[in-house]
Amino acid sequence: MMLNSLDLPGRPQDTRVVVAMSGGVDSSVTAALLKAEGYDVVGVTLQLYDHGAATHRKGACCAGRDIHDARAVAERIGIPHYVLDYEQKFREAVIDRFTQSYVEGETPVPCISCNQSVKFRDLLDTARDLGAHAMATGHYIASRLQPDGSRGLYRAREEERDQSYFLFATTPEQLSLLRFPLGDLTKAQTREFARQHGLTIADKPDSQDICFVPSGHYADMIERLRPGAAETGDIVDLNGRVLGSHAGIIHFTVGQRRGLGIAAAEPLYVVRLDALTRQVVVGPREALRTRAMRLRDINWIGDGTLDQACAGAGREVFVKVRSTRAPRPAWLRATNDGIEVELVDGEDGVSPGQACVFYDAADGQARVLGGGFIARAVAAGVTPAPRESVREVAGARG
Repeated sequence: MMLNSLDLPGRPQDTRVVVAMSGGVDSSVTAALLKAEGYDVVGVTLQLYDHGAATHRKGACCAGRDIHDARAVAERIGIPHYVLDYEQKFREAVIDRFTQSYVEGETPVPCISCNQSVKFRDLLDTARDLGAHAMATGHYIASRLQPDGSRGLYRAREEERDQSYFLFATTPEQLSLLRFPLGDLTKAQTREFARQHGLTIADKPDSQDICFVPSGHYADMIERLRPGAAETGDIVDLNGRVLGSHAGIIHFTVGQRRGLGIAAAEPLYVVRLDALTRQVVVGPREALRTRAMRLRDINWIGDGTLDQACAGAGREVFVKVRSTRAPRPAWLRATNDGIEVELVDGEDGVSPGQACVFYDAADGQARVLGGGFIARAVAAGVTPAPRESVREVAGARG
């Protein structure tokens, strides 16, 4: 199996690469591939949590069983392996943020926070301390050298494995040190390599997205960490008419249909969550349609600057608002209220807290341009801001 070039100077045997080993098949194969290519590989596993059932639960990661698996792989391929206690960092940067976001009526994506802070900030610092020239992970995504010497982020070869949605917040500085050897491989190829090299994790199930919730019931965890967070309130229709009551907005997400506990002549969906009034607003499916989104905490990794991309009438892009959905055509532009994404065909079930990831329309949607978190969704019936305001804002910035 040919390894995608790491674009690193010097001979492999003189080049140290730290591999973030979660105990799963992808990161294990990453380490084994690099070792087979002759690199000086060091495996590092982060202990992020260890609460009972998560240690042995099928689909968990970064807990007791996975640490054992990572250590076994390191011994098998003959590389040094270190386990770092990151429980406190993970709690503060990921779990606490996830909990607060749910309490505020948002739909958080904790894997993004984990990559953004714990793995690609703190762990990169550790890699530097170990004298590494690069850090590699088992993510299905690719980074490629650009004409100006920087690195660009690109979607994986296998669409259903692509993890670009979770990595949009990676900064240019981090990209200069990060490598993703599996970006051009399929999952089947990865597992076959593991079998050929006698790795016992070859058929290990994939980890789940939200790995730190052992039961899969988010509300239970939030109530345990934030006693009193589940305050009762009203379920209301789009006109504010009370239809019923609920046990806390943490039990709901935008787009939810089941579990509302109210009878209606037509199917109702959660359209909006209001943390201040503790209201769950419901309506027909068409009320879920979103025309535009206002973003916060934007990370731009395309060419030039974000201001340049939004200048004039804006930039045509493709965007994802959920990891499992295909990119949709959109316009990225500046308004008097900040950066806005206008969806050409609209989108259903958009919630504050989710990520909106940008892809370059000019190269077949392969390159990741960055993204941001949704601060507010604009309903499909709202009149969009005139293009003139975009030009005025761009002119003022210039």
